[in-house]
Amino acid sequence: MKKKIIAAALPLALAAAGAHAQSSVTLYGIIDLGVDYANNVASGSNGNLVPNSGNRLVQMQSGVPAGSRWGLRGSEDLGGGYSAIFRLESGFNAATGGLGGGLAFSRNAYVGLKNEQYGQITLGKQWDATVDLIEPYSLNGNYGGWYFAHPNDMDNLDNGFPVNNAIKYVSPVIAGFQFEGHYSLGGQAGQFSNNASYSAAAAYTLGSFSAGVGYLRVNDPITAVAGYGSGGGFVNAVYGNALANARYQGILSAGASYVLGSLKLMANYSNVDFSSGNGSHDLHYQNYEVSGTYAVTPAFTVGAGYTFTTGLDHASDTEPKYHQVNLIGQYSLSKRTSVYAMGSYQHAAGSADNAQITGFNPSSTQNQVITRVGITHSF
Repeated sequence: MKKKIIAAALPLALAAAGAHAQSSVTLYGIIDLGVDYANNVASGSNGNLVPNSGNRLVQMQSGVPAGSRWGLRGSEDLGGGYSAIFRLESGFNAATGGLGGGLAFSRNAYVGLKNEQYGQITLGKQWDATVDLIEPYSLNGNYGGWYFAHPNDMDNLDNGFPVNNAIKYVSPVIAGFQFEGHYSLGGQAGQFSNNASYSAAAAYTLGSFSAGVGYLRVNDPITAVAGYGSGGGFVNAVYGNALANARYQGILSAGASYVLGSLKLMANYSNVDFSSGNGSHDLHYQNYEVSGTYAVTPAFTVGAGYTFTTGLDHASDTEPKYHQVNLIGQYSLSKRTSVYAMGSYQHAAGSADNAQITGFNPSSTQNQVITRVGITHSF
């Protein structure tokens, strides 16, 4: 009798094991925490700088080279080469335990279908195409994170914001070529374009060389995405007023990289337009970045980069400019844990009165310096 029961149960057990093998759910995450020092940071009130308030700052900050996050991702084999996929990813503040942006899933929340031959399509909150395909050509996309971004991440090449209500397509890699595109629905009755966004990007890799180009447009950016808008104690001295008045933010970006042994060389360019629709508050920026990383040993990597930003304010016919130098050294204690030291120096020039490294309030002068030591652990 016992043998019959075992024989009857065995096919069911094998079927359950097969079903389990065809589906997977993974819990993952990163915790990054460090201590910053800044030589000059001014206070803000109602989105405006408080006069003569610049001073030194020492703080603990979470999620700089890599955003602190936890998430779930999974797939289910549907047969015929198709699978269902999903991702739920939440940012958090490791220093306080707070949620990123006060949202349950502040970084990604999407579901979709994938086919190895035809690509994948996903629906929900996710990164735009330029984040996926152009950001890897920046130093902040490899090491250093948002402190190394172009001023206040004006081109979103440090994934400063995901897009909501997005329909996104990602092609398979064909002969080294890959394409992505998204369209985000504004969701307003009778106003099809309000708060909508779209992007398209393509990248090509051949051996040690890779290059890509992309375009992102966000309508009504001050309300459509969680960007760097001035308000409360935060002041965006770089493009805050233009962001508030912008009918759309248009970003054309391109980049390339070349790997030579332990050395990786990178360059990127972005053209950013904050357009009010009538020209009265238009602001235009161009960013030029060159950078590189070098693996001194398998465990120790150094990186350095320089960014030049030049702008044109059509309302005042002035030209703000920014120079920024970034340095980092990272040592891996294991495959999952690393320690690092990093620093940035920015000098404002032209008509720009205040230096402002991404992630900080402006300096009360044209110079700002930050340093940081920290630890990153992934799971």
